[in-house]
Formats: sequence, structure tokens, C-alpha cells
Amino acid sequence: MEFKPRNYVAEAQSHALRRTGADLHPLSSPSPRSILRQADDHVESSNSEEFFDPLRAPNSKASAVIVDGQDLESISSGNEDSIQVQMKEWTSFKRFLMQRFPVSKMISVSSMSNTIVRSGKAYEKSSTSMHLEELDDIEKSSEEGAKAITRQEYVSRLHELKDEINRAWHAEDRVTSLKLSIKVARLLMDTSVSNFYPTLFVLATDVLDMLGDMVWERIRQKAEFAEDGTKLCSLPENFGASDVCVDAKETCYNWFCKVGSIRELLPRIYLELAILPCWRFLIEQPAESLQRLVMMTRGLADPLASAYCRLYIAYRALKFPMYDTGSLITCVNDIKLVFTRISSAKETAHGCFADSKRSLVGLMEPAIEFIMKCIFNDASLRQVGQVLVELGLGRSQEELFGGSPCVSIVLHHLLKELPTDVVSSHAVDILHLIKCSNDYSYDQCLNYRLLGLRLCEQISEIGTVDAVVNEVMQVVSQYGLDEYLKVVEAYLDILLQNQMDGQLKTILEGILKLACGKVIAEDELAGLQSILVKLLSHFKDLENVFSLNHFLQILDLMHGSSRSIVSMHILDMATRNGYVRDPTTIQLLFEISQALHDDTDLANMKNDDNQQQARLISLFVRMVDHGAEYEGHLAFLVECRGAFGSIIELKEFLVHSSNCLATKALKDGKTHLSFVKSCIAFSEVTIPSILGHIKQLHLYLETAEVALLGGLVSHCDGLIDSAISCLQSFDWMEGSRVAVDSDRILSFIRKLCSLLVMVPGNPEVGILHIPKSILSLIHSQSWSPRMKARIFCAIVSLSATLSQGRLPYHAVHPEILGNDLLFFGDSSYVHELLSLTESVLQNLVGLIEQEPSQAARGSMSLEACNCIASSFKLNEHVLPICSKLIETAKLCLSPNDKYLMSTISFLDKNLPIAAVSPAIAI
Repeated sequence: MEFKPRNYVAEAQSHALRRTGADLHPLSSPSPRSILRQADDHVESSNSEEFFDPLRAPNSKASAVIVDGQDLESISSGNEDSIQVQMKEWTSFKRFLMQRFPVSKMISVSSMSNTIVRSGKAYEKSSTSMHLEELDDIEKSSEEGAKAITRQEYVSRLHELKDEINRAWHAEDRVTSLKLSIKVARLLMDTSVSNFYPTLFVLATDVLDMLGDMVWERIRQKAEFAEDGTKLCSLPENFGASDVCVDAKETCYNWFCKVGSIRELLPRIYLELAILPCWRFLIEQPAESLQRLVMMTRGLADPLASAYCRLYIAYRALKFPMYDTGSLITCVNDIKLVFTRISSAKETAHGCFADSKRSLVGLMEPAIEFIMKCIFNDASLRQVGQVLVELGLGRSQEELFGGSPCVSIVLHHLLKELPTDVVSSHAVDILHLIKCSNDYSYDQCLNYRLLGLRLCEQISEIGTVDAVVNEVMQVVSQYGLDEYLKVVEAYLDILLQNQMDGQLKTILEGILKLACGKVIAEDELAGLQSILVKLLSHFKDLENVFSLNHFLQILDLMHGSSRSIVSMHILDMATRNGYVRDPTTIQLLFEISQALHDDTDLANMKNDDNQQQARLISLFVRMVDHGAEYEGHLAFLVECRGAFGSIIELKEFLVHSSNCLATKALKDGKTHLSFVKSCIAFSEVTIPSILGHIKQLHLYLETAEVALLGGLVSHCDGLIDSAISCLQSFDWMEGSRVAVDSDRILSFIRKLCSLLVMVPGNPEVGILHIPKSILSLIHSQSWSPRMKARIFCAIVSLSATLSQGRLPYHAVHPEILGNDLLFFGDSSYVHELLSLTESVLQNLVGLIEQEPSQAARGSMSLEACNCIASSFKLNEHVLPICSKLIETAKLCLSPNDKYLMSTISFLDKNLPIAAVSPAIAI
């Protein structure tokens, strides 16, 4: 056998594509002549047919009829849309009520709620002739003492009652429906389990709303249809009492009489509120009945029941298109009196509310919140001024906040609903109102905080801002850490927007003073986190944040998830603006990253937060740049390997970075070879700790290339040996059920063979020590025949390349000589290559015959034949092997197979003239 001589330069030139010059670069601007030609073409096309742009075509479905400049569809649907929005808000509010006040599983039920514990269906026992007075005799059904019932049973019983009312109504038994509705309304008299009362209110009013809707529809049917079903008229949406027939009015009046005969005040109010919209059938100004109901609520002694009754008044008032807010203002003033009575009760020794009173105020708070929303919904500035005067906060429209103090909790929700312009223009007056409204019904710090948040909604005059902030700072200086953080966090945006550096410095000093020497609670950590994140979001450069007084000291006081979140914001900010080069900043960020790493469970990488933290730490390490200080950067990499050992992806980057440092140092030529050795040693130590053999293999090979670039041949040999040893201990399952892709292993071995072209042979261990190690590896592994065959072909190609008098490429380092120079004219060297290759060919042919798949066997035969024909001269030793492989391919593949035909054509072109091989001919 004899290797085929190759002239790689000539081959590259012969296979290169022929190049021709271009008049114009395809990415350059077109010439003026081509522009004119395009314009002429456009004119011709536009003259022949009008251009139609589908993106600018009108949407027929979106068109609407416009009359006198107004959209009829929007006019007709405006009221309906407004009602739907209000209903969605009410639904959300009810859900909020039930979630805000959780209760225990067991509920103590008083005698007033015996309807819940009684079994059986009440409407089945009733008679339509039963007198309504019997409904009022609660003593008949009362039981002594209280009973316990689970919360779920209570809720289920109310749902059953709702279904019973609905079934009785549709069974024409409206007396029973009313009877059961009254019983549901009576449940609202029971406030013994106060935390359950909001849930009870939601469930009970849901039943009453259903009754009110059914009564409304019945009376509307009476107004539009006669008893025999004849249609009398169609009431318009804005109908009045004059449009309603007498029969419908009598039915409506009868319902109000039945409700008015209920003995207890609270059920009577709720039932009338349920059917309140029905007043439209009787009187022209139905909203006037609201004020009467508001006056009736003053007879309710229980503060909790009265507050929620007023809440229901506000909701039912929304049913009127133009309801009078005066009734709602009366409700607020009445609730203020209730709060005043509660706050005037005896206080504890420390001047604080008792827990029970605070709980009661908290339960009543949603009523104030919702009523305030209704009052200020779409209110003009003049209407706002009128409301403030009626609430007793202003003497006139010109002096809106010059009246008496306000109850703190009422003031809070008033401030929440006031228009932004009013808050901004009267900020100082509102601040003084907050200071003089300290009645312990609400935490004052929350009112100061809310004022700051509202001021942030609109840019205010610097004089106003400065006056407000100065007064607030004087007040909060007396607070503890938690209250202090709540207030100053709200004003932080204002300080940053107006560059009030002195106030910012004072705030940070105050935080440090209050936080030092104490264990910071979770709420306080959340406040610190919010403040530090706002500071990070405001500044563009991280150095400006680090230069703030006490910023880093405050960060050091934090711990847990709050510190981790701030650290993540810092790292994100640091890596967002490019490379990090300042040594002091690098050290600070390293310490922050180390603390973040230590506080993170990186073993649980399935958690998204943990992945984000690991990503930010890795990104920081990537963005660090020490410039020409290569030794300093290598020391930094060593520190990172010790500090962030749990981040596998980072270790891989550390090896890449170390190899990159060595390459830069070699290019600069200013660094001693000892530094390059240090980089390679760092990589050699780090690679084994990286999970995944595939990653290790490629990193070993990459580091070997760097070693060869630096002229370190012995290091290169050692790294290649480590890679082959890694392959020998390869786990094909890699800790999972999915087998590792064999193509990646094949790619690595082929890349290794390409590198071996440049690596000089070592006579001490054998010139072909590494190829023989690869062959030994192949024999020891249970790889597929197809994979082994391709590796054998790679070794054949490597041997043929090494036998050439001029290698296709050499190592860049001038002191490294290729095998073509080291063993030039050495016949024993070529003989050893041939001996190795003959052994490989024998294994290759035998392996192909063992392949069970016919199609794979044919493809393998063609691959091997092409490799052999490219590597050897086609003489009497090689032709039989090729002929045998072609014969195998013919038996396995179709005669029209393109790969088979091209391989035979290639062999025919390379056959010597005297050679004849009938097996090859088609």
C-alpha cells in the first residue's frame, strides 16, 4: 500500500469558485438612473390600474353611523357600559371583602340565625294564605343559647336558601320567596362573629339582589303586557312613572307595603333597598327615597351593621342613572360620628386603641372606602369642593381645608379619592389636616405615606414640595423603623425628581440610625428593599449609587430574600451598561455576588428565581474586564471558582476566560510564558469539576489548542491524554434516561484528529501514541458499528495527511515543527503510518460486514471506499478492498443510488490506465 501524495495548495485553487467583479455592491445605494427607471415603471403601473393598499382599507365591521358628529352606537350603549363597569367593580369589591377578613372553620350562631341551622325546606311547609304578620314572629323560631356551625355549612345553607327563593318564585309562590328573603335579611342583624360579617353581607345581599331583580322584572312585565299576554307598550330605558299603567303601579305599591310591614328595622331597610329601583314605577324622582332610607339607618345601634347597611345603600344608589351624592355624604358624616364615639371611649394606659376596637374599625373601613369611591366618581372640581364643604372640611369653595379636623380613617379614603390637581394644589393644607386629625382610628403614618404617593402622581411646585417634605421629616423623625420606612419610601420619588440631595442624605442617615443594633423584621426588610430598589432605578451609573452616604452600610444590615432582590438589581444595573473595569466596583460587586450566592439554594435550579440569580452572577463575571492586568484577571477567576462553585455554567465560562487570557497574553508578547502556563494549569484543574463529559471533552481540546499556540507541546499532549481518559470513563446515560448523542462524540474525535495534524509526534512514547490510544478506546467501547466505522475513516485520513511531504497547516508557534519537518525522509515513520492504517482497514472492512442494517451497510461501504480512494494510490493492494466495498454497496443499495454512482465515477477517474477492475464497472 502507498499513500497518495497531495498538493493542498493546488487542490484549494482548483476547487475554489471562480469570482467575477460586480459593477455595484448589492448593499449600496441605487444609482440615480435606476431610480428614474423604477419611477417610470411605477407611473406606468399606476396609470393602468389604481393601487390598492389592503392595510389602509376601511374596516367595514368597525364602521359606525355618525349623526351630527356623534356616534349613535356609543350614545345608545353609554349607560349600559357604565352600568357594566360599576357591576364589575362591585363584583371585585365583594371578592375583596371575603378575602380580606378570613374566619375560623367553626362559627358560633346566635338565636337570630336559627334559619341557618334549621333543616328542611321552609317553602314546602308554607301556604300562600299565610298572613305576613307570622313572618315577623321571630320568637316562635328562636332557640335558647348559641349553636356552632362550620363556615362551609353556613355558606352552603345560604346558597340553598337562594335556590329555594328562586324555585318558590318561579312556582308562583311569591309570599314564600318574600318570607325566605326576610329571613336572609334578618341574618344581617347578627354581628356576634364580626370577622364573618363581611362574608355574610356578600352572601345575603347577593340573595336580596336576586329578589330585587325578580320583582323589577315582574312589575315591568305588568307594565308592558296585559293579563292575557297582550303587549300594551314597550317602556323606554329612561321611562318615568307617567309611562306606567295603573295595574303595574298597584303591584309595585303592594310590594313596598309588604316590605314596610316588616317589624325589624334592619331587614326592612335591606328589603326596600333590594327593590329600590322599583320606585321608578311610582314616582318621578325615585332617588329622593334614598335620603329617607339614610335617615332610617340612624336607628341602627350596632356600628358594624349600620356601616354595612350604608354600604348597601351606596351600591343600590348606583342603580339610578343620576343619583344624588348628598345622601352618600350624609352616610359618611353619620359613619364619622360612629367613629368618633368609638375613639372617644376609654383608651389603654399607653394611649392606643384596644385590639377589639381596632378590629371593629378595620371591619367598618370597606364601607367608607366604597362610599368615597361612589361620591368622587367622575366628579368635577367644583363638585369636589362642594363635597368637601358638606363633609365639614372646608368653610367655602375658596377655603377647602379650613374646617374642623377629620376622622383619620375617613381622611385616608378621602385623600385616596381626591383628584390629583386638588391634592397637588392643597398639599400643605392637607398635611396640616392630617396632623390635627390624630384620633387613633387609623395609623397616621399611612396618611402621611398616602399624601406622598398622591403628590408623586403630578409634578408640583418645588416650594410646595419642600414645605411638605420638611414638615413630614420632622414628624417621622419620632417614628420607629417600620413607620419611618413606610413614610419616607412614599416621598423618595419626589426627592429624586427634584434633586433634593440634602433630604435624601437625611433619610439614609435616619434609616441607618434606626436600623443599627436591632434585628430587622420582615416588614422592615420589605421597606428597605423598596427604598434601595428605587435608588437603583433612579441613577444610571452604579458608582453614583455606591457613593451615596450609608447605602452600602444599609445593604449590609439586610438579610434574606429582600437583600437577595436588592443584590440582583445591583448586578443587573452593573452589567447593563457594559464592562466593569473599576477595581473598587469590581470588589464590591464580587462581595455582593458572593453573599447572593451563599443565600441561594442553587442546588434547586428548577426554581426560576434561583436560575435568575445564577444568571446574574455569571453575567457579572463575564462583564469584568481588568484590561492589560492579566495576572489580576486570572486571580479574579481563581476567586470566582472558589466563591461560585455551585454554578456549573460559570465554571465552563471560567475555563473559556482563562484560555482567552492566555491567548491575549501570547498576542501581546509582553507576558512571560509562566503566565500562560498558569492559565493552562487553572483550566486543567477546573475542567474535571464541570458536570457533563461532552463539555469536558471540548474544554480539554480548547485548552490543548491554547497550549499548542504557546509552544507548550508537553502540556498539549497531557490535555489530549486527559480528554481520551475522559472518553474512556464516559457514561452514555449522563445521569439521565436519554442517551448522549453519538454525533457529538464523533464530532469531538474528528476535531481531535484535525488537531493532531499540528501536534508533533513524541518518539519517547511513540510517534503514533495518540492515534493508537484512540484505536484502543474504540475497541473498548460498545459504540455502534456506524460510529466506529466513521472514526476508523477519520484515523485513515489522519494517517494519510501525516504522510505528506507538506502538511496542509502548521502550528502558529515558530518553535513547533510539524511532522513533515521532524520526520522528513524517515522511511520508518511512513512505514509505521502504513502499518497502523492497514490494521485500521482490516477492522473497518470487518465492521462493515457486521452491520445488520442493509441500508446502513451500503452507506458505510461507500463512505469507507471514498476515504480509502482519497488516501491511497489505487494499486493492486488497494483496488481489491475498494472493489469489495463497491460490491457490498451494490448488494445493499439501488443501482440508481446517486451516492453509489458518484463513488464509482470517482474511482474510474482515479484508476491507473493499466488497471482494470470489473467489479467497479457498472
